[in-house]
Amino acid sequence: MSRANHLAKQGWGRTYPNPLVGAVVARHGEIVGSGAHEEFGGPHAEAVALADAGDSARGATLYVTLEPCTHTGKQPPCTNAILAAGIARTVIAVRDPDPIAAGGAEQLRRAGVAVEIGLLGPAAARRNFRFLHRFTAHRRPFVAVKLAVSMDGRIADAEGRSRWISNGAAREWVHWLRAGFGALAVGGDTALADGARLTVRGDTQPRSAPLRIVFDRSGRISPGHPLFDDAGSVPLAIIVGQSVLPAHREAIAAAGAQVLVADTLPVALEALHGRGVDSVLVEGGGRLAGALLREGLVDRVYQIQSPVWLGDGAAAWQGLGTPDLESAKRWRVVDLQPFRINDQDMDVLTELEP
Repeated sequence: MSRANHLAKQGWGRTYPNPLVGAVVARHGEIVGSGAHEEFGGPHAEAVALADAGDSARGATLYVTLEPCTHTGKQPPCTNAILAAGIARTVIAVRDPDPIAAGGAEQLRRAGVAVEIGLLGPAAARRNFRFLHRFTAHRRPFVAVKLAVSMDGRIADAEGRSRWISNGAAREWVHWLRAGFGALAVGGDTALADGARLTVRGDTQPRSAPLRIVFDRSGRISPGHPLFDDAGSVPLAIIVGQSVLPAHREAIAAAGAQVLVADTLPVALEALHGRGVDSVLVEGGGRLAGALLREGLVDRVYQIQSPVWLGDGAAAWQGLGTPDLESAKRWRVVDLQPFRINDQDMDVLTELEP
């Protein structure tokens, strides 16, 4: 199942709105077939793994990160392929919450296939957060915050410069990460200070370019900002407050941005959800990150720490007040990953969840 979870990454940014799924066929303790759902509309992971296994699938065990589907969409039902291949046992990490596709476990059991559910389920769910969040009761997108910080928790030096705290390997990974989200967001201060482009420029290109979002409640982003240079081809949304004059709203709309009006973060996120945004990767700044955390709106944190101290620079998480040690909420570290260029240049990613 660990191997199946790893394979699921192959569809990152390419399978939306379908889930990320990996599958492995094992016989007598050895892997005889494996596969992933790599592209929307393409073969599902189970079908790829079964084809890879061939005749060795008969009587074998199938490990799959999501419950096999039962319906015909762009591909036939995976349950049919499993039965036709003669699989004797299926191990599923996570149930499928989609009512259209769910029920595969029961269908397989009725046909005489042994079914187990839950092996490495939390790991599979973390990988498939974008798909699974869609079926929760939340009326907002899944929100992740990504920050590159110094050893002393700064995202910029005292002059406001942040390029580059992280090394080149970490920045390449960030472009891969961006490809798997429905939207990329920054606060107005960050957009102005960094000239942020908020585009995916790595080897993994998403099926659909993520919506670029600027939380600009005071209305300081003008049509002359670099974000508007490609607003015709890469979608852009500016979230402004009620106090921003209609003339400014009309100007940025005419320059190609979607304009949303919201005075609070919950209202803004609900408005984005209503427009079909299922996930947002927030990349700064410190005030926006702190406000989201303070209001309980952060589902995941990706924090890249670099071996540098910046003293009086900008704090990564601002406006959190003065919680005492006993009442401060401790988050779970779910992953650690080094980004090494050489022995003197290594950053470390810490991935956390509430």
